[in-house]
Amino acid sequence: MSTVEWVLGFMLIGFSIAIISVVLFQEGQQQSAGGIMTGGGGDTFLNKNKARSIDAFLERWTRFIAVVFFLLVIIVNMVSHFHLFGA
Repeated sequence: MSTVEWVLGFMLIGFSIAIISVVLFQEGQQQSAGGIMTGGGGDTFLNKNKARSIDAFLERWTRFIAVVFFLLVIIVNMVSHFHLFGA
């Protein structure tokens, strides 16, 4: 294995751990579904300011990490398939 393959492999492992961590830290959608039964409205402070909350932050980072992870997997497969960067 070349140095590039090692570096890409470690990056892939790092992004794998990152995406798992970010997804696990997110709050589930079922927790807000309880407001339907109890009549809890959508006029809460958290609902009005969701763009500035930690949930919005984690949601943005989940998208970013997922896109980078997807592109990294494609690059790793291309490098290993075509034996780029030497043997």
